[in-house]
Amino acid sequence: MKCLVVIAHPVADSLCHSLAQSAIQALRESGHDVEVEDLCQAGFSPSLSVSERRSYYLSPFDKSAVHPQAERLLAAEALVLVFPTWWFGFPAVLKGWFDRVWAPGIAYDHASDLGPIKPRLHKLRYGLAIASLGSPWWVDRLLMRQPVKRVLKTALLGTCAPACRFDMLSLYKAERLSGEEVEAFRSRIRKRFANWS
Repeated sequence: MKCLVVIAHPVADSLCHSLAQSAIQALRESGHDVEVEDLCQAGFSPSLSVSERRSYYLSPFDKSAVHPQAERLLAAEALVLVFPTWWFGFPAVLKGWFDRVWAPGIAYDHASDLGPIKPRLHKLRYGLAIASLGSPWWVDRLLMRQPVKRVLKTALLGTCAPACRFDMLSLYKAERLSGEEVEAFRSRIRKRFANWS
């Protein structure tokens, strides 16, 4: 499959980058065609431009500044997102990628009456989010009710790629893990790709 791996961490030697490399290696070893989108390294701007925002409800949306990113997203059959969660949300650069690239005419179309949007990411069959969190599991799951997972599964993939099978791997207490615990998480990443075909 054509797999798009999107990395959203500013530090090149971070745990997130290391986990992304594990995912990329596992995908390539399984024979998949992997395209890597390192948002911070590429200097991707998270802010909608004036013309992008003004064209959000016009046809066509002004995708001139994000055309390469849009083409990679539209070609993808599988999507892997690797990012830290900060304040139980997306890093700004990843939120901006959603704002600017998952836009009308790319990820979805507006209904003529501005009712429910119409999905466009019909090629996308698999989605995996790999996220690090500083908090323990119970804060994310029980107290916060997994806000990042809910947005990804319901608001983004659920509306733009409803046929996509989505999963999320969360690495909790990321600042305090042993090498063995990180390696066990890498094994979980590799196992998730076993049934991707």
